[in-house]
Amino acid sequence: MKKTIVMSMMLATVVAFTACGNSDDKKNKADEKVQVKITAVETQEVPQTETYTATVESDVKNNISPNIAQRINRILVDVGDRVSRGQVLVQLDGANQDQLKLQLQSAQVQLQHQQVEFNRTAELYNTGGISKSEYESAETQLTIQKKQVDMLRTQLNQTSQNTQLTSPISGVVTARNYDNGDMYANGLPVLTIEQLNPVKLIINVSEIYYKDMVVGMPVDVTLDAYGDELFGGKVSIVYPTIDNATHTFPVEVTVPNSDQRVRPGMFARATIAFSSVERVMIPDMAIVKQVGAGDRYVYVYKDGKVSYNKVTLGKHFDDRYEVIEGVEPGSQVVIAGMSRLANGREVEVVK
Repeated sequence: MKKTIVMSMMLATVVAFTACGNSDDKKNKADEKVQVKITAVETQEVPQTETYTATVESDVKNNISPNIAQRINRILVDVGDRVSRGQVLVQLDGANQDQLKLQLQSAQVQLQHQQVEFNRTAELYNTGGISKSEYESAETQLTIQKKQVDMLRTQLNQTSQNTQLTSPISGVVTARNYDNGDMYANGLPVLTIEQLNPVKLIINVSEIYYKDMVVGMPVDVTLDAYGDELFGGKVSIVYPTIDNATHTFPVEVTVPNSDQRVRPGMFARATIAFSSVERVMIPDMAIVKQVGAGDRYVYVYKDGKVSYNKVTLGKHFDDRYEVIEGVEPGSQVVIAGMSRLANGREVEVVK
């Protein structure tokens, strides 16, 4: 019995000492300062550039069509052909013109008969020989016939002017929708001519840059078709209204294209540099990504402790990031030893 009691007392003593030792170890670890390396952040002027995507468009685009339905005798150009201003592109059938002449002559003869009949009716009405309704009916018939003559005369003039269709600009044929012998009807144009020097892009810019956007600003343009090759452009039109749904405004960028390497439909990127802003710059190694989220954080050192600051990053330059928000100028940030840190923890700075 005595032996059992002694053994129990010895076991209790060992447990007590062990518990005390564990407690001391935990306390020592909690009090231990994490060793970290820090660096002072720098500030520099960062150009505020934005890149926009767009599709290349021709600067001027003309659809070539007659004013009225006519048969197409011959189309003198094809897709891809270069044309000059004033060049004849389409020859139309003149038979329709002859038919209109005959119709106009017939209508003019009918008008003369209507005029004689109306004059006779007017005399009878003035002497009381016919009623007012009969007079007004004759007057209406005369008016209708005059309008018919005017309409046919207008059509004939239009047909005469459209016997040949010419190009109003110098450019390239980009569409042909009819063949020789087809009858043109209102709808698709016979041909489409596009001017390829210069070409243009339409980009949509955030309203925050409206005050900075001016006509003549330089624009760097790259095209997927030509890799990283730069094509210099400039802002040619700044539209005066803001879209209330997207809070953007359209901007037209003109790109010289004397060699016509840039073609409508190509995918383009336009980069514009706005005014520079002084920003805090921090090393890549200072950035901590929160697990399970896309947020970025930085440990900022001050008076022997660190704070866990969420940051908004801008552009990346070599081995540093532009910080838009989250770190003040003059701060010191941790660049090594972050794995054991927590917000507010005391640290020991080492070189």
